[in-house]
Amino acid sequence: MSSALSVVVDDGVAVVTFDLPGEPVNKFSKAVIAEFVAVFDEVERNSSVVGAVLISGKADTFIAGADIDQFLEFTSAADAARESAEGHKLMDRLEHGRVPWVAAIHGACLGGGLEASLACAYRIVGDSPKTVLALPEVQLGLIPGAGGTQRLPRTVGLQAALDMILTGKNVRAKKALQIGLADEMVHPSILRTVAIRRAKDLAQGTIARRRAHKADAKGALLEGNPVGRAVVFRQAREMTLKKSRGHYPALLAALEAVAAGFHGSEAEGFATEARLFGEMAFTPVSRQLIFLFYATTSLKKDTGVSGEAPPPAKIGKLGVLGSGFMGAGIAAISAMQGVPVRFKDTKHAAVAKGLLAVRDVLHDRLRKKQVTRQQFEDQLSLVSGTVDYSGFSNVPLLIEAVFEDLAVKHAVLREAEAVLPPGAIFATNTSTIPIHRVAEASRDRSRVVGMHFFSPVHKMPLLEVIVTPQTAPDVVATTVAFGRRLGKTVIVVNDAPGFYVNRILAPYINEAGKLLDEGAHIEAIDRAMLDYGFPVGPVTLLDEVGLDIAGKSGAIMSAAFGERLQPSATLGQVLATGRLGRKGKKGFYLYDEKGKKGGVDESVYAATPAGSKRIDVSVADIQERLALAMVNEAVRCVEEGILRAPRDGDIGAVFGIGFPPFRGGPLRVVDTVGAAELVRRLEALNAKHPGRFEPAKLLREMAAANKTFYPTTGKPV
Repeated sequence: MSSALSVVVDDGVAVVTFDLPGEPVNKFSKAVIAEFVAVFDEVERNSSVVGAVLISGKADTFIAGADIDQFLEFTSAADAARESAEGHKLMDRLEHGRVPWVAAIHGACLGGGLEASLACAYRIVGDSPKTVLALPEVQLGLIPGAGGTQRLPRTVGLQAALDMILTGKNVRAKKALQIGLADEMVHPSILRTVAIRRAKDLAQGTIARRRAHKADAKGALLEGNPVGRAVVFRQAREMTLKKSRGHYPALLAALEAVAAGFHGSEAEGFATEARLFGEMAFTPVSRQLIFLFYATTSLKKDTGVSGEAPPPAKIGKLGVLGSGFMGAGIAAISAMQGVPVRFKDTKHAAVAKGLLAVRDVLHDRLRKKQVTRQQFEDQLSLVSGTVDYSGFSNVPLLIEAVFEDLAVKHAVLREAEAVLPPGAIFATNTSTIPIHRVAEASRDRSRVVGMHFFSPVHKMPLLEVIVTPQTAPDVVATTVAFGRRLGKTVIVVNDAPGFYVNRILAPYINEAGKLLDEGAHIEAIDRAMLDYGFPVGPVTLLDEVGLDIAGKSGAIMSAAFGERLQPSATLGQVLATGRLGRKGKKGFYLYDEKGKKGGVDESVYAATPAGSKRIDVSVADIQERLALAMVNEAVRCVEEGILRAPRDGDIGAVFGIGFPPFRGGPLRVVDTVGAAELVRRLEALNAKHPGRFEPAKLLREMAAANKTFYPTTGKPV
């Protein structure tokens, strides 16, 4: 096996290059750690070496963290805790060894990679958008286990450390320098040279090997005394519980580990981190989040085509029909990736409005300092608009985002095909109309595909690519590759009413409406599903989406699936009063002039079948009716072949509609609860609400055969 580490001594400085063979990124495994131990021994023994530099041999990654596979090998919490303690020993050698170490960081420095850097005496970051530093362990239901909860607060201060540890967010190079996470920022081309120089400076004592964190005045006031620190911890705990609603135990464990480093000895702090890391590694939440990690990693390698896929075409220019909210969002994210975009709309005013919307999205990134002024201007210059089809003759992919009307879509499809180059792909962004119906107007149905973006486009991570039996494999492969280029998590689904995400959302929303029909309180329904783990409640979601859009979608689903997916009477009656939701500043909730949500609009109850008479429904009943309606529908989508794999169904639900990640997805719920138990619960619900909860045929078959969607041993996908 080839070595992951190479050592070259340059003028008394050992330059250790980490370049894991056969892998796109560097990560810590048992074998790699053993190599590091050997390198430490070598460096410590060589008296001619006065300093050391840790640098990556990968183009865009420093160290991505630990190899997640090893987490599946733990047999107990104590086993995981021992691994954490071993990591502490390794980092202790890095921090307290004979020679000072410099971390030369270019690219992603994550998890264990950042923990190793924190143990180094000096950190230099490359001035590049690719350089990001983070401790993302909480996103896997874990806490940092190699000293991160202890060293990060000492390096950047308590408040900044908690912000990083509890959110897992990326810190860019410039920000890292500002908060003291990095000691210096240089151009990547001179990173190695400067790192060697700093290693010598440290060896000579020109730079102190250990430097105390310097807090600003506010930070010093809060963090410099026990009372102030208690305030910081209390506020962090309250905010954490408010956001997580107690579903993510790693967040509170991380707080406990950080606090231990302040309240006890250094040894007690590290011991607490190891113990809590072990405990978190064996929580059901961590298992589900690790499942999602593997699922998304697997999906990134999926071409969307069964068997050998044709190579995707390079998209050097994008056409967008319709400059409304969705069209502008698609144009904006394309420009972010350096793809020239040509807009078309029917009126100059509409084009101008679309261009302004693109500018607003791009400018928000400038405001947040995610891009430079030059990058913002370069991206904005890539988008142009027109009221005719000039500039479309060399567009290989056109995304249509016009009004949800089949006749309109047919008209623009015929117009576009007359000017597009041979072999161009026509993608429709419809969320309600079956793709095969749109393709009926095409002279070559093999070049028509669905690209269902979610709103707002620049924030929502999911893209559904919808294919018909006629869609050509190269069209699928190209569309999937381009979707990933736009930064989206892409699932491929077969054409059907509602596709996948809207299909499973329909019974969930309908059931919320049926509860309103019966007299349940609006806030009780929303609160119950927030407690279940959704980011917003179903009634709030109706207001956000728009009652008119929900009404149109509901009619389509009812026409396709009959009484089982019949929308609630409440939705139709409330819509008939002229309420549109947030966009109309009048829906189930109250909204101010700027569209900010207030409390429930009590007057809306008059438009429901139950009127102003309200009843109390238990949280358990609300959650069971809504969640199981969605789970059952997801199983039907597997049964009907709408999904290519259960993995895609779980990712689609989590990334598309916010299904609670700590539950893994609706199909993971089947495996967690058990198919037989779900059949029992659904049958009980169906007895009370005939026709709406009939267990899916596949679910009954799985219950009878004691089957699961995923393997019960080894990697989850």
